[in-house]
Amino acid sequence: MNILFVGDVFGSAGRHIVREHLPHVMETNAVDLLVINGENSAGGFGITPSLAEEFFDMGAHVITTGNHIWDKREIFEYMTVPADSHVRGRRVLRPANYAVGTPGFGVYQGELPTGQSYAVLNLQGRVFMSSCDDPFRKADELLSKITAKVILLDFHGEATSEKVALGWYLDGRVTAVLGTHTHIPTADNRILHNGTAYQTDVGMSGPYDSVIGVEKELILAKFLTGMPGKFEAAKGNAKMCAALIECDGATGRATQIQRIMLGE
Repeated sequence: MNILFVGDVFGSAGRHIVREHLPHVMETNAVDLLVINGENSAGGFGITPSLAEEFFDMGAHVITTGNHIWDKREIFEYMTVPADSHVRGRRVLRPANYAVGTPGFGVYQGELPTGQSYAVLNLQGRVFMSSCDDPFRKADELLSKITAKVILLDFHGEATSEKVALGWYLDGRVTAVLGTHTHIPTADNRILHNGTAYQTDVGMSGPYDSVIGVEKELILAKFLTGMPGKFEAAKGNAKMCAALIECDGATGRATQIQRIMLGE
């Protein structure tokens, strides 16, 4: 079984580069399951229902997010659906360790046309991030209720140490632990001892002539003056960053993980 995870899609540049490369990557690698992190797809800050629909039309089975999920208010109602709903909004996840009562869900269990079951989890780190529940214990809680063998986790976090720690903590219990949020791809993709594919950060699908997606002149001005300013998504040198994972559908154990970075 082949899984493709596309890293944080940032602004229009990110959407365009993903739309350009996704079809041939999917076909060339016979991808069975597609997961896209879309939390920055709306101008670099948040996601809207219409953009979520675009990703689903591209073939996404699940959309994961992170700390910018609430930046666009219109997503609230889209994600407020019953747990057993089959509408597309049910497959847009926010971190599962957010406070009880927030819109949406942090885990989705589904089945592919082949009959292969899978689960996608979304968690957020606590180091240098907004306050949320313990991602380690929340992972334990979620995994105790999941029956699928193929399980992908998007861990949206700032600290490398926290991401690495969760990778080891879940080694052998999930198919993949893939980091998002820092927008810089790391070169540490590997299969851990008990069969979990791991990468600290998959990287941003967006403009790399920027400071993590934002126009570099605006960020430089902030660093040089300390004055607040409006951040705008950059456009130049767009890249699509993703991770391709091969796994055994019967056991969920990963056998290979490959970094992908494709440009204009």
